[in-house]
Amino acid sequence: QVQLEESGGGLVPAGGSLRLSCAASGSTFSTYAMTWFRQAPGKEREFVATIIESDGSAYYADSMKGRFTISRDVAKNTVYLQMNSLKPEDTAVYFCNVDYGTQGMYWGRGTQVTVSS
Repeated sequence: QVQLEESGGGLVPAGGSLRLSCAASGSTFSTYAMTWFRQAPGKEREFVATIIESDGSAYYADSMKGRFTISRDVAKNTVYLQMNSLKPEDTAVYFCNVDYGTQGMYWGRGTQVTVSS
């Protein structure tokens, strides 16, 4: 059974940094992409960043460009999200998503990030 475990969330002041991790386990499928989404209270879940497994290409939502960096450790089946210059509007639950192509897509339970003003 595929499991995704996020970690690294917490409470930080505005301007601070956090590094989120998401470790995938239990899968024998080939990974197409690993992606971070977030959902703020009262808002829809939104795309944050994604990284393509085959070549490491990374793509970001416009509001995260220059502040967030997604990376992965293929050997550990882990994706990271380095978040710098955090703003109160970055407060949200951050979810990890793994796309196994035709084998399906899986979600983690999320990790809370709170940025105080």
